[in-house]
Amino acid sequence: MPSARPARLACVTAAAALAVAGLGVPSSSAAGTAVTAPSAGVGLAQAPWAESEGYPRQHVLDEPPADSSDASLRLGLTAYDQIAPLLNDLQRRSQRVSAEVIGQTVTGRELYLVTLTAPESAAESRQQDQMRERILHQPDQAAKDRDLARNYKTPIFINNNIHGNEWEGTDAALRLIEDYATSNDPAVVQTLQQSRIYVVVSMNPDGRHGNTRANASGFDLNRDFITATQPEVVAVRDALVDTQPLVMLDLHGYVNGTLIEPTTPPHGENYEYDLFIKHAYPNGLGMEQAVLDLGFTVEDDGVNPPQIPFRDWAEGWDDWPPIFTPQYAAFHGAVAHTIEVPLRVNNSSYNRPEEELQRRAAINTDIAHAAMESSISYLQEHRGELLADQIEIFRRGVTGADPLEVTDELFPEIGPEDVYLTEYPRAYVIPVGDGQRSAPAAARLVDHLIANGVEVRTTRVPVTLDGQTHPAGSYLVDLHQGKRGLANTILGAGTDISDRVDAMYDISGWSLGLLWGADVATIPQDGRMPRAGSAIEAAAPTGQVTGTGDLLLHLDDPNDLAALNHFARSDVVPEWLDDGTVLIPEEAADQARATAESFGVTLTPAPDGASGTPVGHEFVVAAAAPSTEVWALQEMGFEVREVNATVLNDGFDYSQVDALYVSTSAVSWSSLEDPARNDMTSFLRNGGGFVGRGLHGTDLNAELDLLDVTLERGRSDGNGVVAVDNAETAISAGATPHSFVYSPAWFTELGEDVTVDQHYAGDDVLVSGHWAGTAEEGGQDAAAGQPLIVSGADYDGAAVLFGSEPLFRAHPKGQFALVGRALFWSSLQD
Repeated sequence: MPSARPARLACVTAAAALAVAGLGVPSSSAAGTAVTAPSAGVGLAQAPWAESEGYPRQHVLDEPPADSSDASLRLGLTAYDQIAPLLNDLQRRSQRVSAEVIGQTVTGRELYLVTLTAPESAAESRQQDQMRERILHQPDQAAKDRDLARNYKTPIFINNNIHGNEWEGTDAALRLIEDYATSNDPAVVQTLQQSRIYVVVSMNPDGRHGNTRANASGFDLNRDFITATQPEVVAVRDALVDTQPLVMLDLHGYVNGTLIEPTTPPHGENYEYDLFIKHAYPNGLGMEQAVLDLGFTVEDDGVNPPQIPFRDWAEGWDDWPPIFTPQYAAFHGAVAHTIEVPLRVNNSSYNRPEEELQRRAAINTDIAHAAMESSISYLQEHRGELLADQIEIFRRGVTGADPLEVTDELFPEIGPEDVYLTEYPRAYVIPVGDGQRSAPAAARLVDHLIANGVEVRTTRVPVTLDGQTHPAGSYLVDLHQGKRGLANTILGAGTDISDRVDAMYDISGWSLGLLWGADVATIPQDGRMPRAGSAIEAAAPTGQVTGTGDLLLHLDDPNDLAALNHFARSDVVPEWLDDGTVLIPEEAADQARATAESFGVTLTPAPDGASGTPVGHEFVVAAAAPSTEVWALQEMGFEVREVNATVLNDGFDYSQVDALYVSTSAVSWSSLEDPARNDMTSFLRNGGGFVGRGLHGTDLNAELDLLDVTLERGRSDGNGVVAVDNAETAISAGATPHSFVYSPAWFTELGEDVTVDQHYAGDDVLVSGHWAGTAEEGGQDAAAGQPLIVSGADYDGAAVLFGSEPLFRAHPKGQFALVGRALFWSSLQD
């Protein structure tokens, strides 16, 4: 035990250790005060420190009613409704266990964070908070603080069940919690004196209950971390920011044998990878040995030996994008790992006999538990070095130090294929005021940065960059800060890595600075820093009305579309103008001001004499689309009716629908019966709009004889941020100069009545991401200058087609408005 730890805490900790072991033995502190453990029947509210900010923080969790339909039960695992009673019982029995609700799922199920640690007074807990803040913001001072090195309770964060039908991490975590709550093993007692173990018991209880990978909104939560659209992700993101772990595990399934990160190249270019891999690889080796020590074999159990991609694979399991939980956690100073337990029990395997499923699930639980225990041991054995290296990560950020290349002298297993470095700019400026692209987008981006733990300030003077002057009060993100890697990941353009690797696991470009619709300017490394104020807690409100009379709403942002849909549902009758803007009549001035304030949008004076097509009712979209695209449409305020071939063949009522959006095979011409085909054709000929995306939308367009185009497709795994040029049409005027593509496509052989609204840039198509291949193989050169969004209208109807992914996983928010404008435009053509 650290010598500087207060004697009173040592006494309480020792007493708790004996008491929870069932011994009930009092212990005396150095001051002679006897401390006895609570009996099993003591209510939670009476536990020591329960009303303070210390630990334990014991909350009585609401206990859901028993639910025999929970998919976990067939595997012999813990149903969601059984978790709260287990945690309540452990809190009654042990002062080491603190359970709290950190959020709710889409359907209202609670997300539990359990903290395992020796009891702390409120003062001692505040001291831990102060040390954590000093590590991040004053790392030079923290590195020299011997008391901090002795007394800081090093944190480990264990996340479980992010994919709902990858169950076993939850049950391993519950075993771990009970073990650490009740063990009198001196190693456990010492661990809890020196560390905090944070456990998210189940991150996706809706998916756990329902046997689905995704959450109830249809999102893969392990693709959402840099975007954070879902409440489950927001809750865990906030917990990671608040706890700043040294080590982090994310428990998954199923790869046989057990897959244990670190990963193959490419490695995230904004990591301090030399400090990461020096622990990630040996910790991975330790977890591997812990799994092997369980004694499972291929012959007897069907379990292959573990595999570590960094060591065993060439490429294809990388840590490049920040969308995954561990890769995101690394930006908060964590040595982070995905663990994939081996024996499949989901998807088609879920139909195996219960006895076999339970055998497999029990083995998986043992393996997950072994990985947790091994990582806790690594944390204890290397706590001083892990802490020093986290401090060094933040010190490099605060001081603006250059990243260090990992060499084989520093780390023998490294090769040139593992070296990915970035050159940080000095700072970023997110401008505000007149002439900027989108005030709501700027505010959204700033609030997102702050939520991720990035420090943002405002300039006190105008800032001139590349010949453009940005007003005082613009937002400044100084990269001389601890979270510079995350700040640059969010705001930077990223890198084209097409020529560095052939295979990627998932997306390769994601820049929020280019895709979220805000203007972002860069101060180069040798640039002059403007005077700025203190760090802010939130972006300034953006809603305003700048004139009188008829008003104009520009549709540049999801909030603008949401405001328009709000107006259309009310007694206001907006008018769609030919240029894609919307007129709000003068008589709606009071509601215009309230709506501008509520949605953060700007309304400006309309041109004299402007008039257009009335939009006087709720706009309804029939959508055959992924759940993530439906979510994005709803974020823009559209009423969405999800459709598929069955729904349409059953006699869908188009009379309540304004436009049809198709981006999946759920609706194809071949799947429709003749009456359904006739209904769709009549709907479009009578003024209904059509918006299609990708192959499926374009194929249905062809069968409906709408736009005369041919869809060309690039390499299927190509993806990333692309440069585009926008035409001055009602659909694309004023759109961002960048978009996002996945399995990129473009249009050729355009008919004479087809309008090109947006096309790929003629040079340097891919700004960041991975899109390999020659022009003949569908590489990015083949797309240069080609149409990306096209539109047209004739007797058969009006249509807009997208070759891009403007709603991809609800991420490229600056592109949402293109789809919104396309829906309105297509439904308002004569």
